[in-house]
Amino acid sequence: MLDYAEPVTRLIDEFKRLPGVGHKSAQRLAFHLLRIPVEEAERLVEAIREVKEKIVFCDTCNNLTDVNPCRYCASPTRDRTVICVIEEPYNLVAIEKTREYNGQYHVLHGSLSPIRGIGPEELKIKNLIERLRPREDGVEVLEIILATNPNTEGEATANYLGRLLKPLGVRVTRIAMGLPVGSDLEYADEVTMHKALTNRHEI
Repeated sequence: MLDYAEPVTRLIDEFKRLPGVGHKSAQRLAFHLLRIPVEEAERLVEAIREVKEKIVFCDTCNNLTDVNPCRYCASPTRDRTVICVIEEPYNLVAIEKTREYNGQYHVLHGSLSPIRGIGPEELKIKNLIERLRPREDGVEVLEIILATNPNTEGEATANYLGRLLKPLGVRVTRIAMGLPVGSDLEYADEVTMHKALTNRHEI
């Protein structure tokens, strides 16, 4: 016999499919939806439907967008000679928050992970190579910034892309990594400390 009515159980099961949502979180979400007015639940349903119907991948950079090309690729004020390669669309938001970068982006939608069966073919690499070809408007990509995550998979992806792109004559750089601002040295692991020393700069 089921603990809950079948529709509730089905809703909990659907929430459990979401990343980072366990059984207890799924239950909380399900019962929250049961408590709110129908209008609020319908707004959520409509927001999900609208995202599925209107959001597409940008043909140029693979970012999520409701206009194609996306506003970053279409903007005449952004530097088209520099491309920052990131793993996921939400990484773009983190970089934009700094207001320090004004180039273009390229979203891979993942990182290399043999354990999870993700190889180069599963990533959006092909159209990155295409973006390096000479353009009709004369704009040439001069630098690729590899801003993949500072973990094993991100490092493997950056190394792979570095070996792939350097022979094409473009400058390939990697974002600096090390100690976060406000942290103490005693809490730094060996890899972080190594990166901090390697990426030191003159003051």
